[in-house]
Amino acid sequence: MTVTPALPRVPTAAPPAATRGPVPTPSWWRPCSRDALVVSLLLVVGLWAYPHGVADLGLGLSSALTSLGRLTGLVASDLLLAQVLLIARVPMLERAWGQDELVRVHRLVGFTSFTLMLAHIALIGLGYAGADGRGYTGLLAELWALTWNSPGMLMAAAGTLFLILVVVTSVRAARRRLRYESWHLLHLYAYLGVGFALPHQLWTGADFLANRLATGYWWTAWAGTAAAVVLYRLALPAYRTLRHQLTVTAVVTEAPGVVSVHLTGRHLHELPVRAGQFLLLRFLSGPGASHAHPYSLSAAPSAASLRITVKDLGDGSGQAGQLRPGTRVLVEGPYGPLTAERRSTRKVLLLGAGIGITPLRALAEELPQAPGDVVVVHRVRTRNEAVFQTEFEDLAVTRGLRTVLVPGPRGRHFLGPDRFTRKRRHRLCGTWCPTSPSGRCSSAAQTPGWTPP
Repeated sequence: MTVTPALPRVPTAAPPAATRGPVPTPSWWRPCSRDALVVSLLLVVGLWAYPHGVADLGLGLSSALTSLGRLTGLVASDLLLAQVLLIARVPMLERAWGQDELVRVHRLVGFTSFTLMLAHIALIGLGYAGADGRGYTGLLAELWALTWNSPGMLMAAAGTLFLILVVVTSVRAARRRLRYESWHLLHLYAYLGVGFALPHQLWTGADFLANRLATGYWWTAWAGTAAAVVLYRLALPAYRTLRHQLTVTAVVTEAPGVVSVHLTGRHLHELPVRAGQFLLLRFLSGPGASHAHPYSLSAAPSAASLRITVKDLGDGSGQAGQLRPGTRVLVEGPYGPLTAERRSTRKVLLLGAGIGITPLRALAEELPQAPGDVVVVHRVRTRNEAVFQTEFEDLAVTRGLRTVLVPGPRGRHFLGPDRFTRKRRHRLCGTWCPTSPSGRCSSAAQTPGWTPP
């Protein structure tokens, strides 16, 4: 391991002073946000049912198809707004769910909304074709006539094409073939799709204009979603970038292909970032300045500086080693629920593999602990890939942190060919294990760098 320090190492004899006291996330945020989506869907179905949605189902096949088409369109629109809101980086949602889970829910909601949108198009086309006497084989002719003759339908058709592009490129097989930057740029077309779909719903959608309650709900939903996107994806990042004026102060080689980037700025004590979280950063240097990349803090934040550690994995991460002091940085965030706030027991086991150890390195520094309270298990392919070993050893001496380095081919499981069973966890954790009913283990204490047999 090659280490070429450019800055003096910060002493770790005591946990750093937090830039800002932890603000607990209210436990009701998560169920409340979930219930809000359910209530909105029930309200949409209710607005469709009253006064004529259900009654239309009994007025013949054409009327039933048209009514079901309106229902699928309404639910698809509601889910489409929810999909946008999930990735608007609303602090309440982000802190309650975490970015990873929000992205998974966003994906599920998005595919459901897209499927219902296609059903809406087909059902409306079939219903109108039957009512106009074209026969149900005249679906394409009816859709063509609707597109050209109804207000806002050309924009809706364009919006549908944009959404199809986003969905197709989001399928895992296609996603793996695209660079992150290319996929992210294509994904932004979803906003155009949503924006182009609005006019036809307001101009020709009977359920949007059925009564004041329906009109008020849909205008509020659209305006609220747009405001969330503008506020949290544009205005707040711009404010924090201008307020804190982050710049690169040094780049330190930690291991082959791994560098730590030290940042400083103004009023960092006001930046509500905690150890374990990540920031979306754009370094205003080189061709990658237009793309944001997520980087976890690799040291507990202070009022004077921040540190991230980056491994060369291609795209923007490969340019981190070429940064120069004084480079300006655009910042979004912080994001991520992996903070000391999540701690529920005195004993803590932190498991990290490869460069994924970076947020755990910051957490290990910030977590209040007595000797032996915190154990860090670092899985690496080779010892040369291990980063922060000297820092972990310092924390072991000054704060009683236990560290275990586990080198070797990983295979399917975290600790290699053997499953990460309770017995194996007991052996790694030394004299205690948080998964044990008694909280204690029978094996001998481990030392930094110890390799299990």
